[in-house]
Amino acid sequence: MTITAYTSTLSLRTRLRDSFNRHVLTWLAVGVFLFLYVPIFILILYSFNANRTVGVWTGFTFDWYVRLFQDRAVINAFWTSMWVAFWSTLISTILGTLAALVLERYRFRGKTTFDGVLYLPIIIPDIVMALSTLLFFVTVGIVLSRYTILIAHVAFNIAFVTLVVRARLAGMDRRLEEAAADLGADSWQTFRRVTLPQLMPGIVSAALLAFTLSLDDFVITFFVAGPGSTTLPVRVYSMIRFGVTPEVNAISTLMFVGSTLLVVISLLLQRK
Repeated sequence: MTITAYTSTLSLRTRLRDSFNRHVLTWLAVGVFLFLYVPIFILILYSFNANRTVGVWTGFTFDWYVRLFQDRAVINAFWTSMWVAFWSTLISTILGTLAALVLERYRFRGKTTFDGVLYLPIIIPDIVMALSTLLFFVTVGIVLSRYTILIAHVAFNIAFVTLVVRARLAGMDRRLEEAAADLGADSWQTFRRVTLPQLMPGIVSAALLAFTLSLDDFVITFFVAGPGSTTLPVRVYSMIRFGVTPEVNAISTLMFVGSTLLVVISLLLQRK
């Protein structure tokens, strides 16, 4: 066999192997996406089912959505979720942004320890976070209410906000701030007119992520919620215990659409 023929055969084998690997990976990716999203699409489809029995399609209807908006308990749970999500997002965005600035721009004693402790809510399981938060409130003697939910949500949202804002800070050009200082701007003017405008897409995307996490959280909220402070995910759980109905599918669909929109907006802002 000549060198040219051997090289051609080797090249052919390489192309066949690469083609096989590419097709296998493609079908694996398709299978994973189908496994993840087909059940969600089935849930959305059956939220428009005229039959109350799940799994038996008898026709298309919007009655379950109409009934959902007439359910006073669901409406109250929705407004509780919005109240907690709004205030937890506002507080955690401010504190998380300040923490990101301190960790990214300054050196101080105990920085490594503080950095590690700050990201613990991302690492530890939700059930551990929920139990520890509940034990804290019981030990201190704080009555469970919507305010305990707010404190718990701020505690885990700060870590996510800090992570996103620090990523934005790491990609910023420090020479622009140095140029502003050379032109006579003080620290506050440099931050307000140079740093903050560049940082704003990261702050907004972090806020949207925090809002989504707060709105969707169930485990921590279930442990630290008090009487009269039921959020939407907790309400859905209480409804599901009596069986899955098209009304549950409808509220789950609305939560899925809302969360997806917020995540998409957050990703677009981070890309910008």
